[in-house]
Amino acid sequence: LASEPQLQALAQALHDTAGAFWSATPLLATGAGAGSGATLPVLNPADPSDVVGSVQEASVDEVQAAMAAATQAAPVWAATAPAERAARLEDAADLLQADAERLCALLVREAGKTFANGVAEVREAVDFLRYYAAEVRRDFDNTSHRPLGAVVCISPWNFPLAIFTGQVAAALAAGNVVLAKPAEQTPLVAAAAVRALHAAGVPRGALQLLPGRGETVGAALVANERVQGVLFTGSTEVARLLQRSLASRLGADGQPVPLVAETGGQNCMVVDSSALTEQVVQDVVASAFDSAGQRCSALRVLCVQRDGAERVVGMLVGAMHEQQMGDPRSLAVDVGPVIDDEARAGIERHIAAMRTRGRRVVQPLAGGAAAAGALAGHFVAPTLIEIDSLADLEREVFGPVLHLLRYGREELPALLAQINATGYGLTCGVHTRIDETVVQVAQTVHAGNFYVNRNVVGAVVGVQPFGGEGLSGTGPKAGGPLYLMRLLSACPADAARKAVRSQGSEAAAPVRGFALNPREADATRALHALQAWARAQGLAAVAQACEDAAAQSPAGAWRALTGPTGEANLYAVLPREQVLCVAPVGPEGDVARLRQLAAVLAVGSRALWPADAHPLRERLPPDVRERVALAHDWTASTVLFDVVLHAGPPDSLLGVLSTLASRSGPIVSVTQDDGGELPLQRLVIERSLSVNTAAAGGNASLMTIG
Repeated sequence: LASEPQLQALAQALHDTAGAFWSATPLLATGAGAGSGATLPVLNPADPSDVVGSVQEASVDEVQAAMAAATQAAPVWAATAPAERAARLEDAADLLQADAERLCALLVREAGKTFANGVAEVREAVDFLRYYAAEVRRDFDNTSHRPLGAVVCISPWNFPLAIFTGQVAAALAAGNVVLAKPAEQTPLVAAAAVRALHAAGVPRGALQLLPGRGETVGAALVANERVQGVLFTGSTEVARLLQRSLASRLGADGQPVPLVAETGGQNCMVVDSSALTEQVVQDVVASAFDSAGQRCSALRVLCVQRDGAERVVGMLVGAMHEQQMGDPRSLAVDVGPVIDDEARAGIERHIAAMRTRGRRVVQPLAGGAAAAGALAGHFVAPTLIEIDSLADLEREVFGPVLHLLRYGREELPALLAQINATGYGLTCGVHTRIDETVVQVAQTVHAGNFYVNRNVVGAVVGVQPFGGEGLSGTGPKAGGPLYLMRLLSACPADAARKAVRSQGSEAAAPVRGFALNPREADATRALHALQAWARAQGLAAVAQACEDAAAQSPAGAWRALTGPTGEANLYAVLPREQVLCVAPVGPEGDVARLRQLAAVLAVGSRALWPADAHPLRERLPPDVRERVALAHDWTASTVLFDVVLHAGPPDSLLGVLSTLASRSGPIVSVTQDDGGELPLQRLVIERSLSVNTAAAGGNASLMTIG
C-alpha cells in the first residue's frame, strides 16, 4: 500500500465494483441450486444503504442432494493423485492472486475490512492453498494416506476468505470432499472463492457451497450420518453444540467423527517496566484495534507493571485518539465497523455494564461513542477499560475494546495464574528486555501462539502455525504440519514425525534459559523402564509398542521456521498434560492399557487410569508408576485430562463420547484404540513462538550474513 500504482489499481477496483451486485447461491455438484431457500440482501456493515449483493440460502432438500453427490464423488477425488490435487489448489491460488484487487474491494464492502486487512486476507488465502498443496505433494501417497470422506467446513465472518479457503484447501488436499457453509454475514466472498476453485479444476462434486444459517443448514450438515469430519472456527459455545451432535455416532472407520475447532480467546499481553513504551503502544494498538478488534487473536487484556503504567497509558490514549474510525472505503480509515448491529449492541452492553460497576472507561477518539453513533453503519469507538482482576471478565468481548490491568512486579506469578485460570489458550504476548521474564511468562502461560516484543496478531501460514488449546480449540494448528493428519482416516505411523521434521531446522532454545519441557527426561526414563519390565513379564506386544512409539513420536526440539527478517519464528510439539486411558478390565484390557501407556510416555505426557486399574499400576516399576495417576470417577468435571485413548466395543466408546459432551470445560477428543499403532499426533499440542529480535537491541544474526 506504499506503492502508488498499487493504490491506483485498488482504487480502480473499488470504483469498478462500487455498483456491482454480487451473488451467492448454493453451488452444488449439478450446478447452481434452484433455490427453495430464502433470498436475503447482503449489506455493507459500514453503510447499510450499500446493498453489496444477495444470498440464497440452501434448502433442506439441497443439503440432502449435496450430501448424496459428495458421497458419490468421494472415491474419485480420493483416488486422484496427490500431485494432481496439489496442482488444482495451486491453480486456484494463482486465480485468487490475479483477482486480488476485486477481492479486496469485496472484502471492504461485505466484511467492513480496511484495505490493509483486505490485502493481508487475500495473501493468507493464497498461502493456505500453496502450503497444503506443497505438503501433500511432498509427503502423501494414496496407498498409505486415506482421507476421511465427506467433510463439513463451517467458517466465520471475521476472516471470510482466509479461514474459509484454509479449511477447504486442507480438506481437499487430504483427499476429502467438502461441503462448505460460510458465515451467514459474509457469503459473497466465500462464493467467489468456490468459483475460483471450480475454475481451477476442482470437481464440483468435490466442493459444494451451502450458504445459510447455522441452526438450519449447519445443523443439518453436521447431523448427517454420512459426514466424516467437521472443521469449525467460531465461538466456544457453538463448538460444544457441534461436539454434542457428533457424540451420538461413529465414523465409517469406527473412530469418533473428528471435530477440529478453533474457538475464542481471552488474549493477554504482559508488559513490564523494562519494555520500550513506544514499541508497546504501537503493538497494542495494532493488536487490539486493527480489524475493529474482530480477530480471534486480538488483544483483550493489557497487563502493565505499575512502575511504568502511567507512561504507557498516557501514550496509548494519545495513540487511540489518532485512530481514524469510519467507512473503510476511505484509505485513511484505521478502524472500520463491527460486523452487524447485534455485535455492536453486545459490545456496547459490556461497556455500559463496566461503567455501571465503576470501572474507568476511556474512549479518546474524537467524539467517542457519539462519533460512532453519528456514522451510518455498525461502529464502536476504540475503548479502554481499566479492571482490577481478570475475574471481572465473564467472556470474550469481540470488538475494539481493550481491558487494562495493572500489576506489581511481585504479583507477576499470581497474574500468570489468573491468565491460565480463564481456561483460554489462544495467544499471549510479553514486552520486556529481560530474558528471565520472557522465560517466566512463556513457560507458565498455556497459549498456542506466543509473541515477544511484537504484536499478537497476523499469524502467517507456515511461519506461525495458528491455533489454541483449552477453551480456545482442539488443535491441530492451521497452517502447520499436523493439520492434514487430522483429516485422514489412515496414514503411516511415522507420518507426523516426518511432517514436523520437514519444517525448518532444529533450533536451540529460543530464549536463554528456555527449557523445552522439564518432564521429557522423566518420561523417557519411564518408557525405557516400561519396555524392560514388559520383556521380563513376557509381554512382547507391549515391549514392541514401546520401541515403535519412541521411534514415531513427533514431540521434540524447537524448530526454526523461515520467516521475515528481524523475527525469530519457532515451533515445537509438546506433550499434553494428561491422557485418560480407558480399557476393559482383564488381561486383554491390561495389554491395551499398557500399549496406550507406551504411547503416552513416548510423547512425554502422563497417564490417567480409572481406579479399577489400580492392581496393574501397582505391578509397574516405580519410574513408570509415578507417571500414572488414578481417578475414582473420571467422569467428574473436576478430573482434568486433555485427550482420551479408548479400547473397547462401540457402545462403550459412544458412552465415553456422550459423557465428555455433557462435561463443561474444553472439548476433549477421543481416539479408539483398535489394536493397531496409535496416532501419537493426537497426544501432543503445538506451540508457536515469534520473537521480534530487532526490538531488544537489534538483530545480531544480520551481522553474520555473508
